This record gives sequence, structure tokens and C-alpha cells, in this order.
Amino acid sequence: MKPLLNASRFLVLAAVLGALLSAMALYVYGLIDTIVVITRTLTAGDVSSTGAKALMLYFIEIFDLFLLGTVMLILALGLYELFIDADFKVASRLQINSFEDLKTSLVTVVIAVMAVTFLGQIMSWNGETSLFDIGVPVALVIAALNIYLWVAKAGRK
Repeated sequence: MKPLLNASRFLVLAAVLGALLSAMALYVYGLIDTIVVITRTLTAGDVSSTGAKALMLYFIEIFDLFLLGTVMLILALGLYELFIDADFKVASRLQINSFEDLKTSLVTVVIAVMAVTFLGQIMSWNGETSLFDIGVPVALVIAALNIYLWVAKAGRK
């Protein structure tokens, strides 16, 4: 029974592979979207403040894709390092030694994703919806996540 339980850690490879494929898909989609946006902008020749605002919004949304891809990559690397190979060499910022490290890394990127998503809402705001109704919940969640990070960091000392 013990060898079976020990080998069960390799079930995590399904999650690692899924997260890697998700990250790759998001990165490739973001790259293609970037090329399309640049090509459309250059061919349209729309050089105006309206065009600039639209271009900024496109790039904010594309950056959101890359951030989400980064979340998936961190998840894949972290799970692999925790369950499969503790000696797996990654950049020091991506070093995962515990579930707390993995959660902290993910929460940090989720905060960035939420901030970028809200920035996209601000950039595309047409005056009809209330930014307050969107901003307050986002701010509260970001604040709660930052409190979690602060408590987690204090608990490690």
C-alpha cells in the first residue's frame, strides 16, 4: 500500500500538464492578439486621442492574458516542485518550498490581475455604469488579499 500511496503524488502531473498547457495557450493567444492589434493600428492609421485610448485598452486586456498565463505557469511550476522534484531549478523568485509559498505567489499575481482588470474597466468606462459598484468590491478583495499576505508573512517570522 505504501508504494501505491507514494506513487500517487504523480497524479499531480495531470494538473501540472493542464496548467502548463493553459499558460502556453494564454501566452500564444496574447502574442497573436498583440500582433493583430499592432497590425490593425498601423493599417488603420488612426492617430488620435480616441485611437490611443482604444490602443491602451487593448494592451491592458492583452496584459491581463499574460498575467493569467503567469498564474498558470506559477501553479504548474509550484505543484511540480512540491510533489515531483524538490530539486527542480527555477528562478529564486519562483522557488516554492511549501503550499504557503505557492499560495503567496498566486495571491500576489491575482492581485495584479484584479488591478489590471479594474484598470481596463476604467479605461473602457462610458459613464453609464457606476465605477463605484465595481471598484469597491475589487478594492475590498485586494485589501483582504493583502491582509492575507501580511499575516502569512508575519507568521513565517
